[in-house]
Amino acid sequence: MHIHLDLVGGIAGDMFLAAVVHAWPETEAPIIAAMRAAGLPDNWSAEASPALSAGITGMRFRISGDAGHHHHATGSFKDIRARLLASTLSPEVAERSVAIFQLLAEAEAEIHGKSVDEVHFHEIADWDSVADIVGAATAIEHLGASGWSVGDIPMGGGLVKTAHGDLPVPAPATSLLLRGLRMSDDGIPGERVTPTGAAILAYLNVSQDQRRPAGRLARTGHGMGTRKLEGRANMVRLLAFETRDAATKPQWGRADEIGVISFEVDDQTGEDLAVGIEALRETDGVLDVVQYAVTGKKGRMAVSIRVLCRIEAIETAIEACFVETTTIGLRYRIEQRMLLEREEVSVTAGVAGPLGAKRVTRPDGVTTMKVDMDALAREASGQGGRARVRRLAEGDDDGER
Repeated sequence: MHIHLDLVGGIAGDMFLAAVVHAWPETEAPIIAAMRAAGLPDNWSAEASPALSAGITGMRFRISGDAGHHHHATGSFKDIRARLLASTLSPEVAERSVAIFQLLAEAEAEIHGKSVDEVHFHEIADWDSVADIVGAATAIEHLGASGWSVGDIPMGGGLVKTAHGDLPVPAPATSLLLRGLRMSDDGIPGERVTPTGAAILAYLNVSQDQRRPAGRLARTGHGMGTRKLEGRANMVRLLAFETRDAATKPQWGRADEIGVISFEVDDQTGEDLAVGIEALRETDGVLDVVQYAVTGKKGRMAVSIRVLCRIEAIETAIEACFVETTTIGLRYRIEQRMLLEREEVSVTAGVAGPLGAKRVTRPDGVTTMKVDMDALAREASGQGGRARVRRLAEGDDDGER
């Protein structure tokens, strides 16, 4: 399952929780139970309730109580970490909670020039923020998503009041947590992303690929904030995609996604292009590069190039294409693919030493194997010699080990 977040109004911890509960109502009870296990006092309440914003229905998650009479006066990261690890939370949820707080602490430490353990949380030391983070950790553990993505992040504007005085929006710690993510200014002022919301995004390691997730849309959720925004709903929209139907997943293979980059070149010499293509093949994350002759505009002979790469390496591969070839434009996309499950084996072939090979089982149950060509080239010379060694190796089941 892949979960995508649209920050229509922004994001805060309670908005994230509300979106999850709206999409999966059954998560409300374990989320609140985890908050209690982390120490949320009995005189504090936590509940999700229906809400409306700009004509859109969703859920709002409220955590409230007497901030002046909670059990712990300190908001230091060191003490919060100790309390969470000593609580009755499950180890998995406790570890996730501490990891989210760790990201916040590291950002605060960098801003204020302190060590992580010395960081004292001011705005997030109270139970509402602690409960938000523990609830988020519980939700993330419960959902077990394989990936998370987010759209453009609203920048907001103006100033926000903090224990250190008025600070520009987004607040300094929030900005650090959002480093590397794409932001946009939609003209609506105010704090649109809270430090807790930013820490959740950072912990989820959200992607911002220029595409929508592929798969069957299984659930949606709207998590509402408390502010009223001009001209739009103050909400986080959650979209949950089933990227693969487990009931129909074939036993003989696995599906994943791959990046495909394609372009044509008609003004680079063959010998120089060969060097560039080889450099592309050596680029981290690139799986394969193929080229073939085509006829371009004005009857020019050209070379069409296709690069296959891992999704996370698309930007690196695109940069390499522009560096190693003369192209000034290219196309890229994400494609789904199906792979046969393969096994790396070692085989022997008569006088030849052990050779590496890939063995696969095809959908009809037939097992096939192919010896690594580099290994063949080391063990035999000439096409006939390599063919003879390959026949011996691929037919020598007793030689596998």
